[in-house]
Amino acid sequence: MPLSAELLDLLACPVDKGPLLYDAETESLYNPRLRRAYAIVDGIPQLLADEARPIGSGDHERITGRRAGAAVKAPVSPP
Repeated sequence: MPLSAELLDLLACPVDKGPLLYDAETESLYNPRLRRAYAIVDGIPQLLADEARPIGSGDHERITGRRAGAAVKAPVSPP
C-alpha cells in the first residue's frame, strides 16, 4: 500500500533529516543523498538507521529518474 503524500511530506531520514522518496517497486523509502533505503513493513516505515540498506547506481537511477553524477539543471525563466 503506497504512503499518502501527506505522510511522505512529514517523514525524514533519521540520519541527515532530509526528505525521502517513495519507491513503489520495493515498497521502501529512499534517501538519494546517502543512497540508503528504509523498508516499509505492513504500511509502517522502518526508519532505523542501522536497518537501512545501501542502494547501488542502477536502483538510484531508477528511483530518481536520472543518471548517477548527472547535474540537475535549474529551470530557466522566460525573458
